Amino acid sequence: MAVAPLQTLRVSFHSIPRLNLIPNTSLQNYPLLIYHECFPQSTSAAAIEAHLRFVGVVEPQWRYTMYNTTHFHSTTHEVLCVASGRARLCFGGEDDPGKVEAELKQGDVIIIPAGVGHRLLQDLDGGFEMVGSYPKGKDWDMCYGREDEKAKIEGIKNLGWFEKDPIYGDEGPVLDTGKQSLKM
Repeated sequence: MAVAPLQTLRVSFHSIPRLNLIPNTSLQNYPLLIYHECFPQSTSAAAIEAHLRFVGVVEPQWRYTMYNTTHFHSTTHEVLCVASGRARLCFGGEDDPGKVEAELKQGDVIIIPAGVGHRLLQDLDGGFEMVGSYPKGKDWDMCYGREDEKAKIEGIKNLGWFEKDPIYGDEGPVLDTGKQSLKM
């Protein structure tokens, strides 16, 4: 499958500060990454899933929009590939002065480190859908930044990072990010 060549891929890197019990990128120092226009806009959800399975880093687990409540995952990092539509998403929590609000569209890929709060703000065209994927062997949970989740939040510190890029395999921005985080 054709994906944007690495040398022309536009990638956004975002570090997001902790907001109360939403750790965001503060625990592991891995940034939120957005691969803009990674897949051609004509790429179907099934073709995205096939590509992810071929690369073999993550397992596609669902097709859906994004929840409109800020949540995060404590057990795994998440890879979201926009399969259709456009939407405004919030990363970090609505009340976080360091939050990231981004308009994402079909073909974009979002790499969300464990602990980063995220939610749908607005489905701009109707029909916004993503392919949600997680590293092989990992199960995802739902956390909302509550007091009873403190032990789960502490566990994020022990999660490993990607050994290969979920989209590009042996090369890619995820790998460069992992090397930079180890130096911090």
